[in-house]
Amino acid sequence: MYALLFLDTGLSQGEVSGLFALWSVTAFLAEVPAGVLADRWSRRGALVLSGVGEAAAFALWTAAPGAASFAVGFVVWGIAGALVSGTVEAVLYDGLAGHGASGAYARVHGWTTAAELLVQVPTAGLATVLVAAGGYELVGWVSVVVCLAVAALALRFPDAPPAVCAAAPDGAAEPDGADEPPLGRAVGLALRRPGLRLVVVAVAALGGLDALEEYQPVLAAEWGVPAAAVPVAVLAVSLTGALGAALGGRAARLPGVVLLGLLVASALLLAGAALWARPVAVVALACSYGLYLAVLVVAETRLQERISGRYRATLTSVAGLGIELASLLVFAAWAMGGALAVAGLALAVVPLVARAMSARLPA
Repeated sequence: MYALLFLDTGLSQGEVSGLFALWSVTAFLAEVPAGVLADRWSRRGALVLSGVGEAAAFALWTAAPGAASFAVGFVVWGIAGALVSGTVEAVLYDGLAGHGASGAYARVHGWTTAAELLVQVPTAGLATVLVAAGGYELVGWVSVVVCLAVAALALRFPDAPPAVCAAAPDGAAEPDGADEPPLGRAVGLALRRPGLRLVVVAVAALGGLDALEEYQPVLAAEWGVPAAAVPVAVLAVSLTGALGAALGGRAARLPGVVLLGLLVASALLLAGAALWARPVAVVALACSYGLYLAVLVVAETRLQERISGRYRATLTSVAGLGIELASLLVFAAWAMGGALAVAGLALAVVPLVARAMSARLPA
């Protein structure tokens, strides 16, 4: 509801776009430093701070709506989002590994990805009820309570002490970091390990393709879906994507060549839907999205499996930073050729994913 809040407060469309840009830039700049903070200080603490930060942003917007408070709130929210990115995956993987269940990561990660999509359905319904009952103010304060509840839940997570650093590629011990800043040392670790670096790049390129989700309503409308039915069509695509993500655990057991086949099939379905350009093409778009998310879950699992040492959240954040950069390629491809160009970009990513899937880390 926040975009509508901004407009009803008196902001112009350009000012709203400027706020979104500020939000994106803040998250981009804070991504890797937030991962370093989580690894070197406390992953549980980072998650708690994230919930409190989002609550503070929404409280500011609700108590004092205005351009200045919206801007400050987006900066706080951008930092809060960066504190979660990478940290959640690190907490989940290390938590499972601590119980000897790291092999379950693909399944659990797939479930969480599916939940992120499915939760949009009841959230939209609840927001509709709240705004009718108490306007933006009620929606805002309920959002604050939800964020604080998330922070309280994060307090229950275990907070294991930092693990011993991974060995350097040449077998020598990692430096103690006294002469190197934490950020440079953490990113340097990613750059010094070729096998890991390749997977980070592949996950970034593959994850960036998810930016096409922003254009799903546009595609449905362009293909002749009636305006009133566009939300239903987009919901169907999201539900199919959730199903694909939920099956990521099973997909992780498939041979690499089959996974690559699923990714190619996803790109071809997208291209076919773009060429077909009829309302029923939404079915092909949904199937494409489901296959894509299944492969993405597997790729993100491979990344976690290849990370060792104390910088799991940091390196996952490096991949997250790469995803933000790769999404710019999707936006550019869309500007040049729409969904068909994005499908071509997805096919171009396949060889990179193939190399990453087959690459081995140095002993």
